[in-house]
Amino acid sequence: MEKQALKVACIQLASGSNVNANLLETEKLVEAAAHDGANLVVLPENFAFMGANCSELLKIREPVEDGPLQYFLSHLAKRHGIWLVGGSIPMETIDNTKVRSACLLFDAEGRRVARYDKIHLFDVNLVEADERYVESESIEPGDSLCVVDSPFGRMGLAICYDVRFPELFRAMLDQGAEIFVLPAAFTALTGKAHWESLLRARSIENLSFMLAAAQGGFHINGRETYGHSMIIDPWGNKLAERKRGNGYIIAELDLGFLGATRRNFPSINHRRLHCS
Repeated sequence: MEKQALKVACIQLASGSNVNANLLETEKLVEAAAHDGANLVVLPENFAFMGANCSELLKIREPVEDGPLQYFLSHLAKRHGIWLVGGSIPMETIDNTKVRSACLLFDAEGRRVARYDKIHLFDVNLVEADERYVESESIEPGDSLCVVDSPFGRMGLAICYDVRFPELFRAMLDQGAEIFVLPAAFTALTGKAHWESLLRARSIENLSFMLAAAQGGFHINGRETYGHSMIIDPWGNKLAERKRGNGYIIAELDLGFLGATRRNFPSINHRRLHCS
């Protein structure tokens, strides 16, 4: 597949429990990014719904290849002629008490070309913030990598907490990934401590672009998300960042720079230990 010049946008939201309101805001920002020249747009994790707890995702879960959220994403991509990374939406699984947190990729014709189900689930106790999260009570983990060809290069999909597991990104690199896409909803506490460091580390060690679209603000459940959506190049440079609030960031990705960086600084080829 011949690669095109790539102008990419990451949408940042502070989604609530009103799905229609969230979709209206998403649509507005995607339209603005597309008019600004973006031909790949990334939405944050849980862009359509952030409820009081993860179990509320069961209310809006959708069957495979059917449902209003999938229809919304498909038509949004087709209407603007963009590739669209649909953040994450809850998808049905055999266990009726759980969902899969699925990141769907749509092409410029509105066709779904990839699906990634979040592998690593956020089960933590943040004592300093008096916050406890147990995603595994309501979310079933995925078990497969997702690296897909696109007109812009090989894209590897991940979601939020996945960024803490470098072996996942090494495995995607081994499948040819050049661009990592990360919809996220990092907490304010963990984001302040680790968000930028993790994003830049995954970019630098794999000499790949990182496109991280985040939730950023206060939510109905009392949770505060960190925001700081970022686009990072293979040398770890920040090409764009939005610290707080709804909006989008946009940048051009130079895949020639990626290729030159990998040739001139071939650390990937110097590996002596490999993930099994």
